[in-house]
Amino acid sequence: MRTIDVAKVTETVAQMCKNAAYYLPQDVYEGLKAGRETEKSPVGCVVLDQIIKNAEIAREEDRPICQDTGYTIVFLEVGQDVHFEGGNLEEAVQEGVAKGYVEGYLRKSVVAEPLFNRKNTGNNTPCIIYTRIVPGDKVKIDMELKGFGSENKSGVKMLVPADGVEGVKNAVMEIVKKAGPNPCPPMVLGVGIGGTMDYAALLSKKALLRSTKKRNDMPEYAKLEEELLEMINKTGIGPQLGGTTTALAVNIEWAATHIAGLPVAVTICCHASRHAEEII
Repeated sequence: MRTIDVAKVTETVAQMCKNAAYYLPQDVYEGLKAGRETEKSPVGCVVLDQIIKNAEIAREEDRPICQDTGYTIVFLEVGQDVHFEGGNLEEAVQEGVAKGYVEGYLRKSVVAEPLFNRKNTGNNTPCIIYTRIVPGDKVKIDMELKGFGSENKSGVKMLVPADGVEGVKNAVMEIVKKAGPNPCPPMVLGVGIGGTMDYAALLSKKALLRSTKKRNDMPEYAKLEEELLEMINKTGIGPQLGGTTTALAVNIEWAATHIAGLPVAVTICCHASRHAEEII
């Protein structure tokens, strides 16, 4: 049994919030640079130059990549041989998010109640926490800072098994085309296939944690990722003002599902695909 003080979790989460807001993951940055080399639209090239320069300034000056510093989503993998002391684990995570957003001068974007008064909580909490118990004595923390310009263009389609692969492609493309340039492309797409309506959406969020350079381990899904990326980049949506670099990657995660169902969820992320990972 290993004992971890929850204060360690709070400090780790706080730093992760700042790191994710300031430092674009290297794979995404390199994807933008590669897109700039192949972009065929002159206007698209100008936009990509600006996006790349923005990411570089953010990293050099420890400033947020975007004014929308996102809704914080935290994925915890907690080893079953870990004992926490000093407080409650989820409260420690929430405290870490609040600390990181206040100390890091990150925009606070969370309202306590969604419909009637929409009062801002002032520290970007509560964040969303998903927890899994896994073997071992470590705690793995993955974090996304999810902007809502792109979140608002995401979607779920409830297909039937007869729709098959072509149905999945059509569902993804319908969501992408409807979104158009509004999610601030070049995008990274997380696609969840299987499970239930809600679990497919969760899978699509987890897919965004994977490197844009790593394809799905199952060859059939890896091929589908590549096919969808090619289809999306042929839409002409481009980097916000038209072009050939609409998306940097399509990451698919899948799960078992019911014999009568084929849920498909698409989480669209803008070019500021911000995430971080730490292990305690």
